[in-house]
Amino acid sequence: MQAPPLLTDRLALTRNRARATETFLHDEVYAEVQERLAEVNRTFTAPAVISPFPSVWAEFGHVLPDDEILPLQTGAQDLIIHALALHWANDPVGQMVQCRHALRPDGLFMAFLFGGQTLQELRACLAQAEADVTGGLSPRVLPMGEIRDLGALLQRAGFALPVADSFTKTVRYRDALHLMHDLQAMGEGNALAARLQHPTRRTVFARAAAIYQSQYADSQGRIPATFEIICLTGWAPDASQQKPLQPGSARQRLADALKTAELPLGQKDQSG
Repeated sequence: MQAPPLLTDRLALTRNRARATETFLHDEVYAEVQERLAEVNRTFTAPAVISPFPSVWAEFGHVLPDDEILPLQTGAQDLIIHALALHWANDPVGQMVQCRHALRPDGLFMAFLFGGQTLQELRACLAQAEADVTGGLSPRVLPMGEIRDLGALLQRAGFALPVADSFTKTVRYRDALHLMHDLQAMGEGNALAARLQHPTRRTVFARAAAIYQSQYADSQGRIPATFEIICLTGWAPDASQQKPLQPGSARQRLADALKTAELPLGQKDQSG
């Protein structure tokens, strides 16, 4: 069977990250992790962080690159944080499975990655501009999953008690070219394996900037850029964890609790 085409050109991604100078979204995720961990009644003694920017996570001590094969040891960690890199993985489920195997029983996994609403404005403007100028479309912005689909990956990877939620950060820029320059500074430039291998016409970017300005600019002429960050949380399975009740094991009927009559399925209440 032929292997599916790769999503990410890892060499291009590495080059993009090597030139990165801006980590403000990674700083946002770091603050979010600290807040969430403060709510967990647990002391973690063997944490690991997977991140392309180790300086942000130096406090955690054990920071690893987001290679396709993660340098993790089986059962070595009680906390793993996958920090704003999983959206670039060619095999995200595979990386999550590796993390689960590296966790001790009842160890915590947290992954933060960009969700489907990220850069929705820029994607729409680039698509319209390229269609206007060239009559076609090319891969320019990483396709990002929706929260329901991404949450399902936790179960596929074998995590217990899976939870997916998200928060949104809206950043305002002078114009679309300023935004695209900032994406380069974040190491989030186009590293798609199927991207164009020749320079894009300047008229495409100029047209996209004009569309962005006309459709999204506020009263001060600034444009918004949406970043949706999804948090996936799961636990390595352990016998001590809560489990759902078996069907039919309830000791009290719901109808009794609601003080109403219990009717057979499909039968309507004729009392009113």
